[in-house]
Amino acid sequence: MPEGAETKVPTDLDAKHTKLIQDFALKAFNCLECDGMARVDLFLEHNTHKIYLNEINTIPGFTPISMYPKMWQASGISYSELISELLNLAEQRLN
Repeated sequence: MPEGAETKVPTDLDAKHTKLIQDFALKAFNCLECDGMARVDLFLEHNTHKIYLNEINTIPGFTPISMYPKMWQASGISYSELISELLNLAEQRLN
């Protein structure tokens, strides 16, 4: 898109680039010693396929237009399942 960024959920990237981006996001998460959940925002340069870290959202949004639940929904996990899973994980951390 010449005017700016475009968000696609789910992405139309091939498996190789999807894996590279997942690995990059995980490395950024671990490098910054994040814990629990986060949404790692990246940019992928169209022509070079270079990956750039934009930001890490340690408490991602949960509004109807938020990307975090939309990305999970695209992977087959509903909003209510996501909330239940996050509550279960929080409860496990307390025990």
